[in-house]
Amino acid sequence: MPDTSMPDGTTMRFGIGQPVPRNEDPVLLTGKGRYTDDLALPGQLWCAIVRSQHAHGVIRGIDTAAARAMPGVRAVYTGADLEAAGYGTLRCTLPFTNADGTPMRAPERGALATDKVRYVGDPVACVIAETRAQARDAAEAVVVEVDPLPAVTEASAAAAPDAPALYDRPGGNVVLDFHYGDRAKVEAAFARAAHRVKIPLRNNRVVVAAMEPRSAIAEYDAATGRYTLHVGCQGVFGLRNQLAGDILKVPVEKVRVLTGNVGGSFGMKASAYPEYVCLFHAAKELGRPVKWTDERSGSFVSDQHGRDHEVVGELALDAEGRFLAVRLTAYANMGGYMATVAPLMGTGNFVKNVQSNYATPLIEVATKCVMTNTTPVSAYRGAGRPEGNYFMERLIEAAAVATGMSAIELRRRNHIRADAFPYKAASGSVYDSGDFTAVLDRALAAADWDGFPARRAEARRRGRLRGIGIGNYLEVTAPPAREMGGIRFNADGTVTIITGTLDYGQGHWTPFAQILSTELGVPFGAIRLVQGDSDLLVAGGGTGGSKSLMASGSAIIEASAKVIEKGRRAAAQMLEVAEADIEFGQGRFVVVGTDRGVGIMELAAALREGRVKGEGIPESLDVDHVFEAAPSAFPNGCHVAEVEIDPDTGVVEVVSYVSVNDFGTIVNPMLVEGQVHGGVTQGIGQALMERVVYDETGQLLTGSFMDYALPRAADLPPIGFASHPVPAKTNHLGAKGCGEAGCAGSLPAVMNAVIDALRPVGVARLDMPATPERVWRAIRAARRAA
Repeated sequence: MPDTSMPDGTTMRFGIGQPVPRNEDPVLLTGKGRYTDDLALPGQLWCAIVRSQHAHGVIRGIDTAAARAMPGVRAVYTGADLEAAGYGTLRCTLPFTNADGTPMRAPERGALATDKVRYVGDPVACVIAETRAQARDAAEAVVVEVDPLPAVTEASAAAAPDAPALYDRPGGNVVLDFHYGDRAKVEAAFARAAHRVKIPLRNNRVVVAAMEPRSAIAEYDAATGRYTLHVGCQGVFGLRNQLAGDILKVPVEKVRVLTGNVGGSFGMKASAYPEYVCLFHAAKELGRPVKWTDERSGSFVSDQHGRDHEVVGELALDAEGRFLAVRLTAYANMGGYMATVAPLMGTGNFVKNVQSNYATPLIEVATKCVMTNTTPVSAYRGAGRPEGNYFMERLIEAAAVATGMSAIELRRRNHIRADAFPYKAASGSVYDSGDFTAVLDRALAAADWDGFPARRAEARRRGRLRGIGIGNYLEVTAPPAREMGGIRFNADGTVTIITGTLDYGQGHWTPFAQILSTELGVPFGAIRLVQGDSDLLVAGGGTGGSKSLMASGSAIIEASAKVIEKGRRAAAQMLEVAEADIEFGQGRFVVVGTDRGVGIMELAAALREGRVKGEGIPESLDVDHVFEAAPSAFPNGCHVAEVEIDPDTGVVEVVSYVSVNDFGTIVNPMLVEGQVHGGVTQGIGQALMERVVYDETGQLLTGSFMDYALPRAADLPPIGFASHPVPAKTNHLGAKGCGEAGCAGSLPAVMNAVIDALRPVGVARLDMPATPERVWRAIRAARRAA
């Protein structure tokens, strides 16, 4: 497996805190990246997937005869073939329980539908042919006979007792009735509250739309019984384990997962998909590699979607404006099948993140997770974290209007104080650090909050509506899992880091190299990164939940300490002194009090060449180390957006955007700012334009970029970025994570700004996305009602 890095041979050392350009960019920006679809294996066949055109129906027959007779076709498989081969199912692995203590009723999924189809795009057969065109042509010749059934696409509608049932099981379409919190105490808090607000909120469904559509190539070695999958993913170690244990039912050493460059994922490519099972089966049956690459139109229905929650939010306040309790009552749309982590976003992550940075003493979350005739839903950038913050920030703005209090003062009054840490939140999280009010105040200053009235008046003179909104956020990162930090000193003078996380666009190589350069004094340009070969890993949590730097960074730091420990013994032997007389710094092992010493790279070469020997002396400085875990961290910040609205067209323009963020220790400020820019852009997209729409029969109406809008450069203002770091106390680096914070701050900031702009014309409520049509209709409705 080729490395993703190409060392430039420089002797420069770049350490923690420096804004170093990404090492990957010269390759990626000149079109020299190596993505899955760039691979072509000798003798490979092509796979095409036959998908259901019905959202719901009983399969009466699948006629493959015409397809099998077409040129180049080598096989056509249905669900019956895969069932006969004994493959396992795709399933949700989270151990959720219902409010009554009974287990979640999570239906498991075969790779190809056999009894019913449950959404448009549900795979029902696969065609294997010599060329991609032949496979596609033959797929169109497969005739799937379906008796259509009524479809239901909204979670709240699907939860009704008389809704069309996707599965024949007790409880209908509700697979999890989740509850968190003390219902009696929350009810009592609302009963005694001086002020109560209640608003419905929609967390709109989005298409993930990663730059690179999914693609995979499967191989099977009959001599060894070993499976290999080349695929873009978020972590080869975890995907290998899922494929081996759940799908193929073989020991993990019989499966290898290889990943090169990955063009985005945002949670969507983290787990196994039905297509991979089809590829493995075909490769094993036909004795040749088999490749599949999705088309963009296929991605719209086959890739897991994000978000899709219907929520009623409530906030109780005392007479002084202090929060007494927050309550969310929600429906979470699972789609036609349960994805690996499907229930997490609308349940546990609502709980952990609606708390935000406020000292709210009581939280209640009640969510029904419901199956519908739609594409399955899973994690999307933030995975419940932006949502929790969005609900709280919208509630605070509603409370300010209802009580006549200042929304800024409400936030300040309820912030967890800087001297209150460690703070045990009602969500169960223990916050270790933060300076929330200072972050808010700095953001208000950066946004020139006090100058807004003049800007609003000037916009009014131009016939525009101008609004300003705050997105004060705190998100709970995923707890770092066991993570590998292997270090190899190579004969060519380079040093390789082996990690179980996986870069799908973030640029891990550069900050990991900065950490290693800081710890060991290794020349920055000599550091390489291997991350995409499961055979080289002994542990790996994959990338997700903004935990990579905390997990892999800590693993690299601990592994470096082991290198130094080995190096002291070897250097003492080489320099003929006691080990206690050796100290390490700036890449050199030195005899204390003298200028005698040896550089770490020179020592590594001497060990490798056998020039340093003795009892207890290591043969190399190489180490394999596993970082066991650390608690979650709590990145936080405040974003402020200003928008202008043309009341005649409903067009919303984001005209100003600033952010102040506490990410703890920042290894590479340039990369962190880029992560914030990306997250803010995705948040603006969801807030203003992105929405998956189905018709009453379950047909997808937004099935291409002709119908589904993504933000473009012209839709974005300059995104201001400032840092107010309070290092975390729970990991070696003091890092808090940054990958999802842009979404967490931008959703409430933009939507609060939109509502602020519309409130003077009588619009008090609007759901995402605030498209021109929706805004225009809301303004017209308010004028008619006036």
